[in-house]
Amino acid sequence: MFDKLHKALWKALTPDLVADEPAKAATTLDDPVLAALGGASNVKSEQRVALTRIRVELEDVTRMDPQALRKAGVPGVMTLSGGVVHLVVGL
Repeated sequence: MFDKLHKALWKALTPDLVADEPAKAATTLDDPVLAALGGASNVKSEQRVALTRIRVELEDVTRMDPQALRKAGVPGVMTLSGGVVHLVVGL
């Protein structure tokens, strides 16, 4: 809620400097990792939650290929409920 209020305040103060619609952020995942997750269209969201983990929400978990993820350099994968997957990317 505070974030929306903050953006609205800055939009009111500087209408020509703040974009109306934020541009979709480019993915931070490498192409082989993205392909192993079922493609870019299968990824709803991604968020780095720690130095060693990336939280990814997928449209369809069955499209994910764990072996391809390991070949792409992801040493660990934790699949949670609701299409959420944690990629362990560090030690």
